[in-house]
Amino acid sequence: MVITGYGDGPTVVGEALVGRAGFWGCHLLGLCEDGACDERAEPAWFGGDGADADALAEVLFDPERWPVFRVPVEGAAPGGGVAVVYRNLDGDGGVEYRRTGGVTGAVTGAVTGGATGGGTGDVRLSWGELVAVADGPGGGGDGVSDRDERFLLLLPCLRGTWEEAVARERVVAALVAVGAPEDTVERAAGHLLGHLERRAVNEPGWKSPLSGR
Repeated sequence: MVITGYGDGPTVVGEALVGRAGFWGCHLLGLCEDGACDERAEPAWFGGDGADADALAEVLFDPERWPVFRVPVEGAAPGGGVAVVYRNLDGDGGVEYRRTGGVTGAVTGAVTGGATGGGTGDVRLSWGELVAVADGPGGGGDGVSDRDERFLLLLPCLRGTWEEAVARERVVAALVAVGAPEDTVERAAGHLLGHLERRAVNEPGWKSPLSGR
């Protein structure tokens, strides 16, 4: 498949991997790379176990095949929305969030406008924008259609400020919906939001999420 910015790179459709045990541990633990954890997160917090996550990591981070997870957006041209790309370059790997196709309409403005920045093509979404994109009906094309999966796929794009209680409730509900165990889900949600807040502190114009602004 062709993704803007990758030319003939080895990108492949990856949506079938979302339902496999260990996927969310691999995807969401990427937020923990800042090394600021008070407690080390475990793959089992997000469903599956360490063995599941290790097995799936071999597929997700294969340098010969870069999985792409498409999140279609309402109002986009065919194939339009956000592409979550596992850029498995040797020595320069990472996960990128790229705009695809043409988009119109208020709900999708963040995907095409100032919410995209930096040299990596990262999509940055406010809390309201993240919820609107995740809960929207999508563009009717191929890609991830489940609202909880869409929300968690794009959660690392969250920027700005948010209301702590509202965000925690939504993250907990989404994690439970994709199979996270209920006895550790509150810990997992707090861990993810803590990393997102620490990242937000270093961005211009930051205000505490407790402000609700």
